[in-house]
Amino acid sequence: MTSQNQTTQVRLTDLIAPAFYDLHWDVAEHRHTHYKLAGGRGSTKSSFVSLEMILGMMQDSNANAIAMRKVGRFLEESVFEQLRWAIDALGVSDKWKVRLSPLGLTYIPFGNKIIFRGADDPQKIKSVKLKNGYFKYIWFEERSEFDGLEEERTILQSLMRGGDDYFVFYSWNPPKSMNSWVNQDVLEARSDTVVSHTDYRTVPREWLGEQFFIEAEHLKETKPKAYEHEYLGIATGTGGAVFENVTVRAISDEELERFDRIRNGLDFGYGADPLAYIKMHYDKTRKRLFLFGEIYMVKLGNTKAAREIRRLNPLNTLITADSEEPRAIAALNELGLRIVGAKKGPGSVDYGMEFLADELEEIIIDPKRCPNATREFTSYELEMDKDGNFKGSYPDKNNHTIDAVRYGMEDEMTNRRAKIKNKAKRGFY
Repeated sequence: MTSQNQTTQVRLTDLIAPAFYDLHWDVAEHRHTHYKLAGGRGSTKSSFVSLEMILGMMQDSNANAIAMRKVGRFLEESVFEQLRWAIDALGVSDKWKVRLSPLGLTYIPFGNKIIFRGADDPQKIKSVKLKNGYFKYIWFEERSEFDGLEEERTILQSLMRGGDDYFVFYSWNPPKSMNSWVNQDVLEARSDTVVSHTDYRTVPREWLGEQFFIEAEHLKETKPKAYEHEYLGIATGTGGAVFENVTVRAISDEELERFDRIRNGLDFGYGADPLAYIKMHYDKTRKRLFLFGEIYMVKLGNTKAAREIRRLNPLNTLITADSEEPRAIAALNELGLRIVGAKKGPGSVDYGMEFLADELEEIIIDPKRCPNATREFTSYELEMDKDGNFKGSYPDKNNHTIDAVRYGMEDEMTNRRAKIKNKAKRGFY
């Protein structure tokens, strides 16, 4: 790196908020490929991305970039102006050529380019061709506006060709609902991906202006939930989240060694629905349930299912399964597993859901060991009717691991229910 580039890099640290210092060095050392930046208003995440892209292109003659929005007509007023700001902030305006129609930025010494595209016309992205180099930098701005992971994959398959090193930036304000695909995506760990969540509180006040902070504090006092969502970038939910007691975190090996109250639940798959098996530990004293083992597969025959379950349950501890499939239970028992059918009964679904959501202090889910349980528990929400009111029943979809947990915890629920009835008979309620 030349002394000129070193000077530019030092200046860059003066242009990014402290929350991005570590991430800047992560980019500089190319520790990851995918950089997913979520945050609230004024977090300066888009400023950070624009600075990194401009600086990187000035150091690599083969590096081109593409900046995208879901809707093309918003490009000029967002990513295009943001990148022009970065060029000016770095003091290198004389080295860049600006084109307004079509939108484009060219680094004059190398001739490498930044192009701008909207994903509302995917053919324009597929047809993009470069005379020299490759798309080393790819930016999805306002990521939550895109249609989902499949759309992103299709775009990346078209763009990530002809090069060795890539930086893919994603920036967005999280939607309210945890059911949103972007909120679910960041729960899945990948070795080539870093996830960053920032907000305005680490940004120097003079960058945003005093009025910004006045407005934020006013909303915090008058509408705290709106403040958390808009300014802190927290997925506060629509108000219909069922499990507000879920904690998603890694469960350490030391914790696993202490688990001695193992519960196992099994929900059979039907057609395209997956078989879901969950292994868990119940800390009855602290009312904490730990989910640390998962099988989630479609079209899984009994022999393969038994083999997969035995791998996670080598001690062959008892499994409680959906009693609607007695033949499957019998077949798995013949294959050496120990399975009983759930007793169920009137009101068992409602009581089971209320037990998990209200009686338990915390449901701790390891996202690496149980990615599908993580997705289902964090995104499970009551549905609304046409008038915007929540329906009274629990939705029977995207709940396979939830059902498995209910079955596995049935004895605890039954005992709890019996104690409540006995107390009621004795006049305590």
